[in-house]
Amino acid sequence: MKIVITDWSTVNFSGDIPEEKLRKLGETDFYPLTNPEETASRIGDAEIVLCNKTLITREVMDSCSNLKYIGLFATGYNNVDIEAATEKGITVCNAGQYSTNAVAQQVFAYILDHFSRIRDYDSLVKNGEWERSSTFSYFPLPIGELAGKTLSIVGYGSIGKRVAELGNAFEMNIVVSTRTAPEGCPYEVTDVETAAEKADVLTFHCPLTERTKGIVNKGLLGRMKKTAVLINTARGGIADEKALAEALNSGVISAAYADVLEKEPMSPDTPLKNAVNCYITPHTAWAALETRQRLVDIVCENVMAWQNGTPTNKVN
Repeated sequence: MKIVITDWSTVNFSGDIPEEKLRKLGETDFYPLTNPEETASRIGDAEIVLCNKTLITREVMDSCSNLKYIGLFATGYNNVDIEAATEKGITVCNAGQYSTNAVAQQVFAYILDHFSRIRDYDSLVKNGEWERSSTFSYFPLPIGELAGKTLSIVGYGSIGKRVAELGNAFEMNIVVSTRTAPEGCPYEVTDVETAAEKADVLTFHCPLTERTKGIVNKGLLGRMKKTAVLINTARGGIADEKALAEALNSGVISAAYADVLEKEPMSPDTPLKNAVNCYITPHTAWAALETRQRLVDIVCENVMAWQNGTPTNKVN
């Protein structure tokens, strides 16, 4: 069985993920990255294509008549024309829940960065300010406890639930906003506007859909406390980046942390690049070594399940 991997460097950027497991699945070709005009020719007569962000359009499927399976190194599948795949009988499988712990960990790295200010105090120490202090403890920058703060979570899938568990362990007040009311949720469930109003930290863990596109807008930001922090590790498109930058620059909210942007890699002219108290990481929340190893394992298991006639993690 012939397999083509179109953007292996998005998973194996530093060469730390072995290829053996994937090669055992069939005759496998690895491409670091694939431009849109190269996709159809590289897939050719392969039965399986595995990708992360490569666009698999209807036109690509029309040109690759032998294609039977599309596997994603990702939870999201907006790069695949699902309607066309379904019409053509092509199975599409994603890799859900592989990054739950890693993303939740990064959310709390952001939260702790903001409230404990480790980086800021380290800079003060290295600039000699503690040495010049008249007291044993030098704390000119305000820091805060997480206990008693309100953590509002938009989206209550596996990552949202894990973030809630961690927040609860820090004795934060948890508020949840989600499209479908969850059964047995131990936390307050409300609409996104109320969640924003109550939040000391507002964090997003929802998919990018027509409903959520631009949900972080001027109106929602205006409802938040001036001391509040916004976190986006979901999808860049859920935020109106211009409105968010304006809110930061004018003091409408205190800070924002983003691991995702509307355009990736980041455009030099993104409004958030130089926004006040805006901290951006280059889509790394999912990229821990253990997380990527788990991702490859899930993708391999998906392929083997499909080969055995019992596909798992189907999205069509």
